[in-house]
Amino acid sequence: MNNYLSREMIIYLFNEVGLEESSIELGIKLSITNHTPLPILLWSYGMLTIEELDKLYSFLFQKLD
Repeated sequence: MNNYLSREMIIYLFNEVGLEESSIELGIKLSITNHTPLPILLWSYGMLTIEELDKLYSFLFQKLD
């Protein structure tokens, strides 16, 4: 996977945030096309709230430790 995606992020978006698979797929396509990180793209299109974005980044940064 590239810098914009990770398997853990997609699983988190589906299971924890409750995004539909089609929304995630659209977000991934737009993320790749626009060279924008998926979380930022989903937030900018209103698919994530600022709180969900914060929780997602907290989750991702915990994975780095």
